[in-house]
Amino acid sequence: MSVSAPLPIDAVLPELAAALERGTRAVLVAAPGAGKTTRVPLALLDAPWRNDGKIVMLEPRRLPARAAARRMAQTLSEAVGETVGYRVRMDTKVSPRTRIEVVTEGVFSRMLIDDPELSGIAAVIFDEFHERSLDGDLGLALTLDASALREDLRILVMSATLDGARVASLLGDAPVIESAGRAFPIETRHIVPDANARIEDSVIATVLSAMREEAGSVLVFLPGQAEIRRVAERLHSQVGPDTDIAPLYGQLSGAEQDMAIQPAQTGRRKIVLATAIAQTSLTIEGIRIVIDSGLARVPVFEPETGLTRLATRRVSLAAADQRRGRAGRTEPGVCYRLWHEGQNASLEPFDAPEIFSADLTSLVLDLASWGVTDPATLSFPDQPPMVAWSKAKTALAALGALDQTGGLTALGRKLSALPLDPRLGAMLVAAADDGEAMDAALAAVVLGEPGLGGNGSDLAERVARIARQDNARAKSARALAARLARQAGGNDRIGMIDVGSHLARAYPDRIAQRVGVGRFRLAVGRQARMEETDALAQAEFLVVAEMTGSAQSGFIRQAAGISREDLHALLDDRIMGGETLQFDREAKAVRARMQTRFGALVFDDAPAQITDLEQAAHLLAQGAIEIGIDRLAWSREQMSLRGRASFLRAHIGEDWPDLSARGLSDAGPDWLAPHLYGLTRIAEITAEHLSAALFALLPWEKRQEMERLLPSHFDAPSGSRIPIDYGAENGPVLAIRVQELFGLDSHPSIANGRVKLLLSLLSPAHRPIQTTRDLPGFWRGSWRDVAKDLKGRYPKHFWPDDPIAAQATSRAKPRGQ
Repeated sequence: MSVSAPLPIDAVLPELAAALERGTRAVLVAAPGAGKTTRVPLALLDAPWRNDGKIVMLEPRRLPARAAARRMAQTLSEAVGETVGYRVRMDTKVSPRTRIEVVTEGVFSRMLIDDPELSGIAAVIFDEFHERSLDGDLGLALTLDASALREDLRILVMSATLDGARVASLLGDAPVIESAGRAFPIETRHIVPDANARIEDSVIATVLSAMREEAGSVLVFLPGQAEIRRVAERLHSQVGPDTDIAPLYGQLSGAEQDMAIQPAQTGRRKIVLATAIAQTSLTIEGIRIVIDSGLARVPVFEPETGLTRLATRRVSLAAADQRRGRAGRTEPGVCYRLWHEGQNASLEPFDAPEIFSADLTSLVLDLASWGVTDPATLSFPDQPPMVAWSKAKTALAALGALDQTGGLTALGRKLSALPLDPRLGAMLVAAADDGEAMDAALAAVVLGEPGLGGNGSDLAERVARIARQDNARAKSARALAARLARQAGGNDRIGMIDVGSHLARAYPDRIAQRVGVGRFRLAVGRQARMEETDALAQAEFLVVAEMTGSAQSGFIRQAAGISREDLHALLDDRIMGGETLQFDREAKAVRARMQTRFGALVFDDAPAQITDLEQAAHLLAQGAIEIGIDRLAWSREQMSLRGRASFLRAHIGEDWPDLSARGLSDAGPDWLAPHLYGLTRIAEITAEHLSAALFALLPWEKRQEMERLLPSHFDAPSGSRIPIDYGAENGPVLAIRVQELFGLDSHPSIANGRVKLLLSLLSPAHRPIQTTRDLPGFWRGSWRDVAKDLKGRYPKHFWPDDPIAAQATSRAKPRGQ
C-alpha cells in the first residue's frame, strides 16, 4: 500500500489497530480532515483477525461512498472494484477480489436482514455516524444484535462530531480513540443578509464578492435543488469564462456528482453549489472558500396525515462547523456565514436524529422480519418515538403485512424481501397479481431515485421517459425494476404504465382533488398547491408523492394524474355514498346533498331532500349559535327570564343555568336541537320553540324559586306592575315614573333583600330624571330640587313637598285631589 501524503489520522492508527486486536469494538472520534474515511479501512486490511473476511464501511450517502472507494483504490494504485469496491443503489462495483466494500447504510440494512450472521464479513465500520440517519441507527442496532452469533465480528463507529463516551457505552464500554484534524486556519466572516431579500440574492452577492477578494474555488451550501438551479442560472452570466459552475445534489446522476467533486482544471476556478450532501466525507480539491446559507431541507414525517414533507430548517451548530471545515481541508481558507454571529447561540448543538422525525413503517417491517416486535430489546442509540411506532404498526396491519401479534404475515414476508418502502412493496405485489409488475416497479424506482427521468413534477412523464431512453442511467433503472418485478413474482414486460393507478394503491391517503387551478385537497383533508402553469395544475385528480412547505398547506413537488374512472375502480369498496347535511350560513338554512366521497374527496354532489330530521335539527341549532343566539325570535318575557337566570348564576350559585348568549353558545347545540325537530330554516324558529327549550333548561320548580328570589315585575305602591330589567350591565334596573313610588320609605330590593334594584326614576313623559340605589335618601335629599323642576315642566301633575307622606299614583294626581 502506498500513501501519498501523511494525514493526522496516521498518528492513531497503531492505537486503533491494537484496540481491535484486543477486543472487537471501538469508537474513533476524528476531526474533519483527519483522513479517517480513506485511511482506516486500508490500515485494517493486514490485521490478523481479518483472515480473508471483508471489511464493510457504511456511508450515509452514495456520493461519499463512491468517492471514498475511489480514493482508497487510487491509494492502492488500483481500479475501483478490485481490492476496494462499493455497493450503492443502482450502482455496484465489486469483484471476487474485493476485500473492502463501501456501502450505503440502506444497502447494509438489507445485507443484514438477508444474512444475519454477516457471513464472510470480518468488520463493519460505521462512518460519519454523527449524522444519525434512521438506516445508520438500524444498522448499528442489528449489527450489535448479530454479534451474539459472531463473537469475532469487529465493530468500529467513526465520527467527527460525536459524543464518543455515549456511543462507547452502547458498544459495551468500548475504547475511544481520538484524532485531531488538519490544522489549516479558517477565517469566519458573518454576512447579515437583507431580511426582505431571497436567500439566492444574498448568496450571489457573497459569491461575487468572495471571488474578487479571495483566491481558490468556492463551495456554496444551499437548502435544495431549486435554490441551486436559480443561483446557477444567474451566476452563469456574472462570472468570467474561466470559472466553472457545478451543481451537487442527490438528484444528479453519479457521473454528474463525481464531476462536481473533481478539482478545477489548471488555470480555472470552480463554484460548487451543493446541498448538505457535501457536508461530510468529501474533500473537494482546491476549495478554500465556503459560503454557508445556514439552511438545510430535511424530511419531516407527520404521523397524523401519514405524509413526509420536506421542510427548510436552520442547520445545527455541529453541521455549520462541518460546513466551515470544508474550507480548510487542503490549505488555509475562509468561510462566509449568511447570518449574524449572535445567532450561533440559538442554533441547536447537533442535528436531531432522523429516528425522531421519520416514517417508521420500514423500520417496523425490518424489525419484524428480524423477529423483533419491541424496539426496546435492541440497542438503539435513541429509542423510536412510540406515537410514530404505533402509527407505523397500524399502517402495516392495514396493508396486511402484520398479524395481531405484530409478526409478519405471508404478505409481510414478501414486502420484507423487497428493498422498497412497504407501501410501494404492497403496490408492486398487487401489480404482479394483475400482470403489471414491471410498470409498478418502474414507478417505484423513479419515485425512489431523485432526478431519474428528469426533474419535472409529473411522475408519469418521468417513468415514460425512463421506459424509452437508451442512456446508461435509464438502462440501470430498468434493470433494477426488472429485478424487483421478478422478486415480487411478476414478469419484466413493460405495459401501459399507469403510474397514477399504481401510486393510488400505495398511497390512497395522498389522492388529491382539484379545488382550483393549481390548488388541491388531499383525502386526509390537508390542502396542497402547485404552480398554476404546471401541466398537472388542471388535473381533476392527482396522487401526491412528494411535498414541501408547512403542515397546513404544502407545495406539490411530485405527483401523477389519475382519472375519476380509475379511482372508482380502485376504491370501489371504500367510496362512501349517502346524504350529507350542512348548514348554509348565507341562506340560514340546513341543506341536503347526495354525495359519494372518499375521505375528504367528493366525487359526486347533488341537491337532495332532507330525510335525517334529527341531524337537521342538530345542524340548525348549531347554525343558530353561529349566527348569534340573540338574533333568534325571543319574546320580552323570555329575555327577562334568561337575564334573571344568568343573574342568579352570577350572584347565587352555579346550580342556576347560564342563559346568557355566551352561556347558551358555549353549551353547544344540544339544549336547542330536540325542540327543532322538523325545522330546517332559522326563520322557522319561533318563540314557542324557544320557550320549550327554556323550560327544559329551567323547569317549573326552578321558575317558582326564581319568582320568589327575582320577580319579573315590581308591584308599585300605585298598583302598577312594572317589569324589572335583568339584562342591564349595572345589575337589575327598575324604570318607573317617580310619582308611582310616593309613600314608599324603603328601597325596592330582590333576592330576599340582598340585592337593591337600580331605580331609573322617570318623568310623566317617561324621560329619566334620576338614578338611585337609595330611595329614602333621595326623598330626603335632592327631591326638593327635582320637584321644583317638575312643577315647572308638568304643572298639572301632583308634586308634594313630602313624597313619603303622599299617595302614590299612576295618574296626573291621586284620586280625590
